[in-house]
Amino acid sequence: METFGQLLFPLLIIAIFYLLVFRPQQQKMKAHQKMVSELRRGDQVVTQGGLIGKVAKVKDENEIDLEIAEGVKVRVVQSTIATVVNKTEPAKDK
Repeated sequence: METFGQLLFPLLIIAIFYLLVFRPQQQKMKAHQKMVSELRRGDQVVTQGGLIGKVAKVKDENEIDLEIAEGVKVRVVQSTIATVVNKTEPAKDK
């Protein structure tokens, strides 16, 4: 019975640590991956480096062309997008 009591405390600490640290981190990562996968041309985004621009082109190699000023485009890795400021509306089929 004494061994059970000694094992209960570390298991309880691990469970609390999982619920307070690992689970929210996993949910945040999934939400970020979903946001990045839904990027499309015309979305206004902010990168982790602080650049603000419009998505000019979404490439297949996990890169996007970001227009940061008129006629100025830079290639950015999709995972470095921090937030989407404005989403474009999908084109409506007639």
